[in-house]
Amino acid sequence: MIETPGHAARVNSFAQPTDSLEAIEPHAVAALLATASDVALVVDANGIVRDASFNSPDLLKDAYRDWVGKPWVDTVTIESRAKIEDLLRETGANSASRWRQVNYPAASGPDVPIRYSAIRFGADRRLVVVGRDLRAMASLQQRLAEAQQAMEREYTRIRGAEKRYRLLFQLASESVLILDAANLRIVEANPAAAALIGRDLKKLVGQSFDDLFENDAKQTLQSFVAALRVAPRVDKVHARLAGHKDALLLSGSMFRQENATLFLVLLGRVGADSGQLSGDQAASLQVIDSLPDAFVVTDMERRIVTANPAFLDMIQAVTLEQARGELIERWVGRPGVDVDLIFSNVHTHGLVRHFSTILRGELGSTEDVEIAAAAATGGARPCIGFTIRGAGWRAGRDQIGGRELPRTVEQFTHLIGRVPLKNLVRETTDLIERLCIEAALELTRDNRASAADMLGLSRQGLYAKLRRYGMGDLDDGNGHASN
Repeated sequence: MIETPGHAARVNSFAQPTDSLEAIEPHAVAALLATASDVALVVDANGIVRDASFNSPDLLKDAYRDWVGKPWVDTVTIESRAKIEDLLRETGANSASRWRQVNYPAASGPDVPIRYSAIRFGADRRLVVVGRDLRAMASLQQRLAEAQQAMEREYTRIRGAEKRYRLLFQLASESVLILDAANLRIVEANPAAAALIGRDLKKLVGQSFDDLFENDAKQTLQSFVAALRVAPRVDKVHARLAGHKDALLLSGSMFRQENATLFLVLLGRVGADSGQLSGDQAASLQVIDSLPDAFVVTDMERRIVTANPAFLDMIQAVTLEQARGELIERWVGRPGVDVDLIFSNVHTHGLVRHFSTILRGELGSTEDVEIAAAAATGGARPCIGFTIRGAGWRAGRDQIGGRELPRTVEQFTHLIGRVPLKNLVRETTDLIERLCIEAALELTRDNRASAADMLGLSRQGLYAKLRRYGMGDLDDGNGHASN
């Protein structure tokens, strides 16, 4: 191999080019240049582009017609012209220039980067210029730069958030412990927890959580930890610290950080909370929990906040966590009708009484129930309370709209033999149909669109039956049926 003078570190030439390449024809050279490069140009001694080859359809479409016949320096962007002039000046006979990157203006979007090298040949000192399209590399570099910037921004955001939460953790008046779920050792503790427990903060970290409490609290702690592993949150567990007479209130939840599972445990003194309920309030809550009727509280978006055990029994749920945060219409009311009516009346009038509907259990059971509801909007968190009881208790369950339902044996036996069967069936069907329509209108407070939906009828079908039975005012004074 022979190294070309002046370019020993960059280019190695053929050892015997005269013997090995003398038979190559111009067409073969052109094909070779077009194949080996993205762009190949032939430039005369005056710097005019005389011919061009493009191995990129995009470059061919955008540039070919404009480049040929023009000065090469005029085809590039202004800041790249000096590079073209340097390339033309430094290119010698049989000596390739060093690679230079220039940019071409694009019809839309960023400039097109091309990396060129040239060699001069022939008596007329023409240049053969080969170029490589750097758009793919530029795109990768741009994406890499954007990814790095995004990572830097995210890293800065995380550091800021960690700093804020760390400061909050240290300054919080509530006692907080973070435990390793695998061995129940204390990973972190805040100063409030160290002061409450009565131990040095540095010595507290790394200690076993069980060792902080009396032996008679071990079973309680085991139940507390077991509940943390399956429930989103565990509240109000009493356990006595070692060497202390008073018990602590434990609350906690589980979370994951990286590949580790941790417990966040809050410690508080029994009765130390300034928001603790009075004796009368606590007794009221105990009575609500003991009620045989279901009691449930929702927020204004219809999501369950709390409920008593009777409600959980009716919906066939095991724990309150299964119901908390769920929409109440998951279990209560006919789809798309009842709950909308209940909440509409509560928002308008503040309460609802004796609303008959159905309640569905998780295991597929259905029960007729009666609901009373009232809104509590005076507190910091407005909510709506519901009492739900089975409809079978009502003394008037055999009546709808003041009419007694037909009793098959007692009322129809005397008609058999006196009235043809088809007439008896027709009259019975009409009576039941009318009673159902009256019941639907009563349940929907005379909202006929909702009543039609409840009965599975179109509005026109309901109006036809109302006309048939002469029920209600069907004209609004303009010849149109009223709603």
